[in-house]
Amino acid sequence: MDVSGGNHRHEAPWKRMSKEELDNQYSPSRWVVRLGAEEAMRTYSQIGNEVTKRARATGRSLLNVLYGDGDGEKLDIYLPEAVSEGNWGLVVALGSQLGALPWPTRPLFCPTAMPFLVFFHGGYWQSGSKDTSAFMVNPLTAQGVAVVIVAYDIAPKGTLDQMVDQVTQSIVFVQKQYPGNQGIYLCGHSAGAHLAAMMLLADWTKHGVTPNLKGFFLLSGVYDLEPIMHTSENAPLLPALEDAQRNSPLWQLETAPTQPADPACRILVTVGQHDSPEFHRQSREFYQTLCQGGWKASFEELHDMDHFEILWNLTQEDYVLTQAYLDVCVSVGGSINTIHNSNNNKTGATQWETGWLELE
Repeated sequence: MDVSGGNHRHEAPWKRMSKEELDNQYSPSRWVVRLGAEEAMRTYSQIGNEVTKRARATGRSLLNVLYGDGDGEKLDIYLPEAVSEGNWGLVVALGSQLGALPWPTRPLFCPTAMPFLVFFHGGYWQSGSKDTSAFMVNPLTAQGVAVVIVAYDIAPKGTLDQMVDQVTQSIVFVQKQYPGNQGIYLCGHSAGAHLAAMMLLADWTKHGVTPNLKGFFLLSGVYDLEPIMHTSENAPLLPALEDAQRNSPLWQLETAPTQPADPACRILVTVGQHDSPEFHRQSREFYQTLCQGGWKASFEELHDMDHFEILWNLTQEDYVLTQAYLDVCVSVGGSINTIHNSNNNKTGATQWETGWLELE
């Protein structure tokens, strides 16, 4: 989707809003159209709990793996159905035999090269959990994609700087443990999309490894944190403007453009039709800034989706984003099929010469 425009930071509409209006704009549950705000949140939590229980019930998972030294620095790895029972036995046995070693130095047996989707949950950096976030696990692992769900220390225990550092560590961990991966794809929802986007700015050289990042899937994210400073969500997060700017990928890419380390890496920025105008503005402006900086980005507004449905529908194999993710992750260098969403709107996927999807 073509979204014209440029840098309009000096005339950002949020600067003319009252605190009450900003609170409304940055309260996603107030914009749902099919359920009340409280019911939408209950449904979101219930679906997250149920799908995570189902994903763990398959027995093809490594849970609460430490990717760092902190108690909250854990992740869950869900391996594809393609991992045979014999190979999975080796995974479990090796993990048991090396259990005395810290995870960052413990090699995880990976019998087959495979793509990895690494997911960061939302919750305004103050709530949410990897233990209720396995929305996309079953549809993706059924098609050969490994899924990693990452925990990080939410506020008030964790600061934004710490969260960004933890997300960086988790990606380094995946690359070191699975160096033969067929690509690492970062996916985040809401605050998680912000954390994933911050990885566009990461200095991997100081970590001794460059992750094989092939794509970013950003769902209804916040990329400029300055407006958050003026909402009720800010209390545990941003004590000063420089904190907001340092942790705003939109601000960082506008003021000090960063060139893509891998020109083949693609970024899909999506927002729900029923997200608030501020969420729409943030996604459009981030997409525009990426394009102006030379990144290969695409933008899509998901028809008739709200802030929560855009994520929980990833439990469905025939959902347009599930199919897009599968086509990208599984068909690297191969053909990409046209896909359509269930409401028969025109959301076909067309193949760029680079093998990415552009939803129209």
